[in-house]
Amino acid sequence: MRLVLASTSPRRLDLLTRIGAAPDRVAAPDVDEDVHPGELPRPYVLRVATAKAHAVTRAEDEIVLAGDTTIAVGRRILGKPADEADLRRMLALLSGRRHHCLSALCVIGADGRARTRVSDTVVAFKRLSDADIDWYVASGEGMGKAGGYAIQGKAEAFVRFLSGSHSGVVGLPVFEARALLAGAGYPLG
Repeated sequence: MRLVLASTSPRRLDLLTRIGAAPDRVAAPDVDEDVHPGELPRPYVLRVATAKAHAVTRAEDEIVLAGDTTIAVGRRILGKPADEADLRRMLALLSGRRHHCLSALCVIGADGRARTRVSDTVVAFKRLSDADIDWYVASGEGMGKAGGYAIQGKAEAFVRFLSGSHSGVVGLPVFEARALLAGAGYPLG
């Protein structure tokens, strides 16, 4: 049985390898990640992860794993910042408050059945000063990241509370990934 990672994220690849599930192949799914009007965060992230899994061609002996992560402040979905001004807006919104990091996984087994899970992690940032925001924006780390931050990097200094899956905030909730892969019959040590 072969494993296909439907993601080019180096963080997802690293986390997957840590649980003994080094993929045999990595594929870049091409899907529309735009939020639909009125779409809520949990259905959104699940839809995108499922679309990514289905966007990858799968041979009969292959299992496909895809994931997507988003940051939600109430009903608002914070995707990847478009530019530095958007990053500043996101950081100001996250400043001093709790938010949800939703990380969805979809595994399509060799039987063709899709299995899904969503990890919901509550993260609270300290109140960010203008200097904190300037420092983080200048680092360039937040660009290309859901919600404008990478918890495994400099933004970890802003986290005053976390309840849930740290690896889910990084981009692949390993507990859920391992359970889904085992359920699909992938051999794990």
